[in-house]
Amino acid sequence: MPQLNIDCEGPITQNDNAYELCDDLIPEGGNFFTRVSKYDDYLADIEKRPGYKAGDTLKLVLPFLMACGATNKKMEEFSESTLMLLPGARNMLSMVAGLMPTFIISTSYCPYLQALCKVSGFPEDQVYCTSLDLGQYELTEQEQNRLGEMASEIAGQPLLSWPEGAENIIDLSNQNQILVSRLDTIFWEEIPKMGIGKILSNVNPVGGFEKARAVEDSLKKTGLTLSEVLYVGDSITDVQALELVKNAEGMAISFNGNRYSIKAAKWACMCGNTAIIGAIARLLTFAGMDGMDELMAYMDSDQAEGTGFLNALALMGVEPAFLEPLRLLRDKDAPRIFLVNSSNVSDVIKDSEYMRKNVRGLSVGELG
Repeated sequence: MPQLNIDCEGPITQNDNAYELCDDLIPEGGNFFTRVSKYDDYLADIEKRPGYKAGDTLKLVLPFLMACGATNKKMEEFSESTLMLLPGARNMLSMVAGLMPTFIISTSYCPYLQALCKVSGFPEDQVYCTSLDLGQYELTEQEQNRLGEMASEIAGQPLLSWPEGAENIIDLSNQNQILVSRLDTIFWEEIPKMGIGKILSNVNPVGGFEKARAVEDSLKKTGLTLSEVLYVGDSITDVQALELVKNAEGMAISFNGNRYSIKAAKWACMCGNTAIIGAIARLLTFAGMDGMDELMAYMDSDQAEGTGFLNALALMGVEPAFLEPLRLLRDKDAPRIFLVNSSNVSDVIKDSEYMRKNVRGLSVGELG
């Protein structure tokens, strides 16, 4: 019997909760978060700085959120009021949880996941997320003012960029090297000297290697093995978990994912409705973990899409209840799945990132 380990933002919900919190509370907060997120991508993927992991954006922005009035209660209320499930997500979670052990592994703050569980009925004890308690920390007026100045500075900076194939800071332009140096000073010199600076060492976002560890921890609860895991992710924070599952011959799927997740996954799936995740999970319950490989062999292709994909799933035994919502989709939202390889990866990334932006919105879709 397989188990599902699934990310939240992207495969289940439309939000980027941390981005939206920043956009709501911090002046020019959307620009601010986008720049910190790009810095996070650089540290995790290009420099690969020791001790830093993808998703640590969520701790870097916390002092600034607090300086602009964030509290535990405000985060809870904001998360509940803004939560947006992707089409089909509520039914998908319920149906898959009836088929196999299911765990949500999310970098998002726990108040956001608690809001999801409240709405969907998903059990909180099967969720991994970023724990925090803002009530532990205090800000002086001087720190609050200084953080406001730094947030404004970051929001006004050019967006960090680097050429394809960059491997370290010397591959960046002089302007981008200066940006990295300034952000390093803010996050690793100035803020740690503040009283609020301890939040950077106390909060440990569930991203990167922490997601991979969460997969392994969930297996201790189920007694299953990595080769029996269906992992669904969509971003840079899922890379290590996707690679862990793929290398163990489990099923690693990027769902409406960006380039980071696609390069780490075996499969790339795009769809305007999360019901396709339920259909794939159902396939694995009776065809085994090689079920998708068998479907591709039947179709004599490394990709499947639309009606042909759904008909193949039906022929292999997936019931109409899993497929009917997908048959109602317009062509642009219809399910597609690709076996990722060196010959198609560039085109798959282009198609998936286009779908990602359509489904989640341009601002969120462009984040790492």
